Order: sequence, then C-alpha cells, then structure tokens
Amino acid sequence: MISILKKELNSFFASPIGYLVIAVFLIINGLYLWVFNGDFNILNAGFADLNSFFFIAPWFFLFLIPAITMRTFSDEFRLGTIEILKTKPISKWQIVLGKFLGALVLIILALIPTLIYVFSILKLGNPPNNLDIGSTLGSYIGLLFIAGTFTSIGLFTSTFSNNQIVAFIIAILISFFIFYGFEALADLNISESLRNFGMFDHFKSISRGVIDTKDIVYFVSVTSFFLFLTRLKLDAE
Repeated sequence: MISILKKELNSFFASPIGYLVIAVFLIINGLYLWVFNGDFNILNAGFADLNSFFFIAPWFFLFLIPAITMRTFSDEFRLGTIEILKTKPISKWQIVLGKFLGALVLIILALIPTLIYVFSILKLGNPPNNLDIGSTLGSYIGLLFIAGTFTSIGLFTSTFSNNQIVAFIIAILISFFIFYGFEALADLNISESLRNFGMFDHFKSISRGVIDTKDIVYFVSVTSFFLFLTRLKLDAE
C-alpha cells in the first residue's frame, strides 16, 4: 500500500497536477474570502470568523476532488497498466487504499496553508484571539471527512471508464447528490428525515464543534462503502 501511495504522490508532483490543484484551491478561496466584494468576503462581514471559508470549501471540493481522482484508475485502464498492477505482490485492497490515501494527502496539503486564515482571524478580532477554536477545529475535521468521502466516490467513478471526463462528470453528480441532494429533497417537504442521509447535515453538526459519534459513523460508512464498490469493480475487470 505504501508503494502505491508513493507512486500516486510522485505522479501528482512529477507533473504540474499537484502544484496546480493546491494553487487553484488557495487562489480561488483567497479571492472569494479576501478580495471579491461579496457575501463571502471576511473583511466585509463585520465580525471575525471563518464561516465563509467553511461554507464555500466543500463546494470547491465538489469539483476539485473529482479532477484529482478522475485519472486514478481510468489512466491504468487506458494504458493497460492495471493488469501489471494486479500481478504485483499486493492485494486489491492495498491498491485501492494506496490510491485513496495518495489523493487524500494531496487534498490535506492543499488545506494546510489555509491555517493562515485562522491566524489572520485571531489577529483581526476585537479583542484579538476572539475566535471559537472548538467550532473552527470541528469545521476542519468536517472538511477532512468530506474530502475523504468525495475521494472515495471519485476513486469509484474512475473505474467506470478509461475516459477521464466521464469519470469526472459522474463523480461530480454522485458527490453533489450525497452532499446536498438529500438536503434539497428535505427542503421540498418530502421528508425531514432525508437530511440524515446527506453529508451537508452531518457536516453542519460537526462544524458546531461537537464531534458526535453518529456523524463520524456516517462519514466512515459512506467512504468505506464506495471504497468497497471500487474493490468489487476491480474484481470485475
């Protein structure tokens, strides 16, 4: 698994992909939070918090993560290297988890520089250091859970075809539905309990700074489910 993880990270950073992903994520967030004059601009909010960042980051992930994962298996199928990979002395689970962790590490690397936002808010607050650390920490944990779930979905859809664009589009559709689709259905008064099936509700819960077991179980279960489907798809190839 470690060898697959290293291979994935090398492939990301041996080309502009890894640097581009991190740069795009940071630039877009920076523009919306500090430059563009709109509802998400922290300087126009009148109070020092990172709610704007934690609201827009999952939506950026919705497009960014499928762009990262779309090539994980589709390239292997297109180049015919998947058969070589299967003959190596590693299990299919190790292949899946290695690729999963490789993409997830890249996303974590993109998140780390955003900690400068926390430092900025601490200094901008009146009085200084007036920031709900519990809520901020919970929101970052929630973002990591969302990133893991989106990555597992992207990994699964990359097994559908050797066409990266197909994998990209399907990953966005599935991720969007699981993230916000159930919330939208609940808003239509179909059933309030539908919110429990969507990521948005569980992310909001964690963002309050209270790490509830049911939220952790939800994210781990959904992520594990799509990783399991990826494993089954490899068996079928």
